[in-house]
Amino acid sequence: MANTTCYHCGDDCGEDGVSFDDKSFCCHGCKTVYEIFSSNGLSAYYEIEAKAGTTPNEIRKKYDFLDNQEIVKQLVEFDEEGVQVVGLSIPSIHCSSCIWVLENLNRLHPSITVSQVDFPKKTIRVTYKTNDFSLKALVLLLGSIGYEPYISLEEFEKKQNKVDRSLIYKLGVAGFAFGNVMLLSFPEYFEVEEFWLDQYKHVFRWLMFAFSIPVVFYAGRDYYISAYKGIRSKMLNIDVPIALGIFTLFVRSTADIIFDLGSGFFDSLTGLVFFLLLGKFFQQKTYAYLSFERDYKSYFPIAVTRLEKDGKEENVQIYNINVGDRILVRSHEIIPVDCILIKGTAEIDYSFVTGESEPVMKESGEKLFAGGKQLSGVLEVEVLKTVSQSYLTQLWGNSVFTKDKASQFQTLTDSIGRRFTMAVLTIATVATIYWLIAEPSMALNVFTSVLIIACPCAIALAAPFTLGNMLRIFGKHKFYLKNTNVIERLSKIDTAIFDKTGTLTTSQKDTIYYEGIALSDEEKALLKTTLRASNHPLSRSLYNILQSNAIMTLDEFEEHTGKGIVGKANEHSIKVGSASYVGSEKSTSTTNTAVYISADEDVKGRFVFKNTYRHGIGQIFEALKEHLQLGILSGDNDGERGQLEQILPENTQMLFNQKPEDKLEFIKNLQQDHSVLMVGDGLNDAGALAQSDVGLAVSENINVFSPACDGILDATKMQWLPKFIQLSRKSISIIKLSFILSLCYNIVGLYFAVTGQLQPVIAAILMPLSSISIVVFATLATNYIGKGLKN
Repeated sequence: MANTTCYHCGDDCGEDGVSFDDKSFCCHGCKTVYEIFSSNGLSAYYEIEAKAGTTPNEIRKKYDFLDNQEIVKQLVEFDEEGVQVVGLSIPSIHCSSCIWVLENLNRLHPSITVSQVDFPKKTIRVTYKTNDFSLKALVLLLGSIGYEPYISLEEFEKKQNKVDRSLIYKLGVAGFAFGNVMLLSFPEYFEVEEFWLDQYKHVFRWLMFAFSIPVVFYAGRDYYISAYKGIRSKMLNIDVPIALGIFTLFVRSTADIIFDLGSGFFDSLTGLVFFLLLGKFFQQKTYAYLSFERDYKSYFPIAVTRLEKDGKEENVQIYNINVGDRILVRSHEIIPVDCILIKGTAEIDYSFVTGESEPVMKESGEKLFAGGKQLSGVLEVEVLKTVSQSYLTQLWGNSVFTKDKASQFQTLTDSIGRRFTMAVLTIATVATIYWLIAEPSMALNVFTSVLIIACPCAIALAAPFTLGNMLRIFGKHKFYLKNTNVIERLSKIDTAIFDKTGTLTTSQKDTIYYEGIALSDEEKALLKTTLRASNHPLSRSLYNILQSNAIMTLDEFEEHTGKGIVGKANEHSIKVGSASYVGSEKSTSTTNTAVYISADEDVKGRFVFKNTYRHGIGQIFEALKEHLQLGILSGDNDGERGQLEQILPENTQMLFNQKPEDKLEFIKNLQQDHSVLMVGDGLNDAGALAQSDVGLAVSENINVFSPACDGILDATKMQWLPKFIQLSRKSISIIKLSFILSLCYNIVGLYFAVTGQLQPVIAAILMPLSSISIVVFATLATNYIGKGLKN
């Protein structure tokens, strides 16, 4: 078996190899992994990428410290009701098959419910049940299949500050070698003879060879690895021609000095790698800057109600919350921090974190974890940890509850890159064959120059830099999108649907008056306490105008989405909601929104809201109607239809008395022929926001954090929505223009390369400059069109 390779990891089996199932393995560990995959229906792992595994290590005793529950508590992100969530670093993640097997861990053990890989960071986030499973068992399972995690408490605490400096080191090595090789090449450049020919020529040439070795095998190794993985996966990525060019230059130059044919191309070789890395460093720094600028976690628009020492309630932004503060968590609000329950009955839905929809009941004194949603009643909690914005942004993008809304535009970019690479290899081969026949001495220069000059890096960079910068610009103007993919989808919408209450209307200027039997002081106190637990815009408006200061503790609270709320205390109950919900036989005609009240099942009356529409709603719809079909979905009655018809353009479709499930179904039917934008308040519209192609939640002074939405728009910027949509379309135009510029550059560069007029070192300088020029163009162009938001 000395000449066989391992079926699992590809290593040489040697004399101690193992045979099983007509296959060869280098060790019993790889054989065990193969058995695990085969017995659990994961044999497709080897079809995705042959020999893609890694050899498992003996790790069982190494992780005995995970038996200590205190250590486990420091490592897990979430631990509640038999469910834990943990993020682990997996250094051996390296290819598509790694992602596939790690995201199918639930097929290896039934206790694992979800596993999600972050490939660039080489991490995995796993949700699992702890009844017959543990963190140690998870770690050992990962180790047994060749993906041993790296766990260090010290590193765990400092991982946010960890900086990868490998590119800087490689750039330094390449720059040092390039400078010295250029210096050693001067005698050749100036054709110095005499002592050079007899004494130092060979010494200088072998010194240049020595300087090129660390450049080729260290500084440039990422290009070989990337090219190899691409070829092994049957995908021609953009690093294939680069790696081929470096390898060709090195082999040819080495042959030249061995056979004394010349000094080779070590100056071009080291210069090529140096300028490639310099371009990559610039791109990395620029994109890191853009990523930092568009990092919405520092101003995430979540408002939290903080209780002051004098009993007053104050709405504050979430990052102003400190340890020890008392905050209110209302019905259907997301718990933003780890905290201790002080008052109220907690019924927590942790499905946003774990995917498990079964609510968890908690009592006073018990710990609540960030990310849970309170289902019933208002809670008073004390903050244990300051808010982890990165955790909330991770929650926003958790694949547990978001459906795939992937755009095809990014796929188009990748497709262009692959096809371009194939075209470049074809041109390089044909041109080399021609020059081998016409003038063999020119063939190598032509081949290398074509491979270098025609790199599709510029094409690949156009989309991320354009959309990344636009994401930053949107964020500066209080329009926060989940990722760049949302901009692509936003540019393609042809239909916009709006919720009414809390979206088109504002609760800041509502005029409210009461019609009916007067409420007693006890009923007023119970009403205000019940409203205090709700997060609906009408509940918040009514709560703010009620005079009663007597806040009591509710025995029961229920919120029936789209219908109303009920609160019970001291054997009395009060209902707030629609006429049918509270038991009114008939809704009195009104041109305004009304909320009905019943106490102990007796209908008392109603609060009538004279809605105030946001400033400029008419202009917003006039601007949108030029490119979009428009519609209104409202859970209220149609009393304000006449007023809306005066404000909104003709032919605007309006549907009233819509329950949340009705809104979702309407959007789903509309999507059969249209790309739909849904704009809501993030509460009763969660289903419709998730179903739509793009879901935007409008944020006012309430907690509107909704993981179902794709973006959050500050209510004060509502009038800019048409401009935001217009800018998303212009962003796509900038990307297309970048493609055209890159294509023009490549056509010109290929002409000079194919005709032998371009030296490899010049090509190496021009290639990163072309990429940088695309980055600069995309950044300047997006900044220019972004200036329109200031008008």
